[in-house]
Amino acid sequence: MAEFYKKIIENNKKWVEEKLQISPDFFNNLAEGQNPPLLWIGCSDSRVPANEIIGAEPGEVFVHRNIANMVVHSDMNMLSVLDYAVNALKVKHVIVCGHYGCGGVKAAMGNSSIGIIDNWIRHIKDVYRFHHKELDAIEDEKLRFNRFVELNVKEQVLDLAKTSIVQSAWKNGQELSIHGWVYGLNSGYVTDLDVNLRNNSDLDNVYQLIF
Repeated sequence: MAEFYKKIIENNKKWVEEKLQISPDFFNNLAEGQNPPLLWIGCSDSRVPANEIIGAEPGEVFVHRNIANMVVHSDMNMLSVLDYAVNALKVKHVIVCGHYGCGGVKAAMGNSSIGIIDNWIRHIKDVYRFHHKELDAIEDEKLRFNRFVELNVKEQVLDLAKTSIVQSAWKNGQELSIHGWVYGLNSGYVTDLDVNLRNNSDLDNVYQLIF
């Protein structure tokens, strides 16, 4: 058995022991159910662990992750997670968290074919197309890359607000806020991008659903 695999099995045992030392009923309490106040939609990047970044315990964050933290209207996986989080768990906050140095966003800035992921990255390229004038005006490639990461997060927050799931919750008076963050790999800090929505009034009329 590979050393790494042995190590992670042992790490699990140590983690269990540490939790039980703090609270003997820790896992029994977790097994009774979950009531997280937050849905986290983040990138699959291994350097961006949702719980650790915000100091949350198991049971406090419902998590969905994909390449470049995308909210794609035809993605049934994401929509299923969102529907369960909003309508069953009654989360009060949804955070879309991107991160500087995102490989998916970087790939969308170029034209090289990577494989089947090209089809997913095309959605990120659409974001570039929406904002190409601003992005193309940034001469420094790193600054342009960082800004693209930020704009991608903002677009995903807006795409969340466009879903019938979120709009129905708002229509029914449910307390639900959606936010956009960017995480700094080299600092550990998150930045609130000041795109915080609590109703659909910030959307174009064509996206505002009537129930």
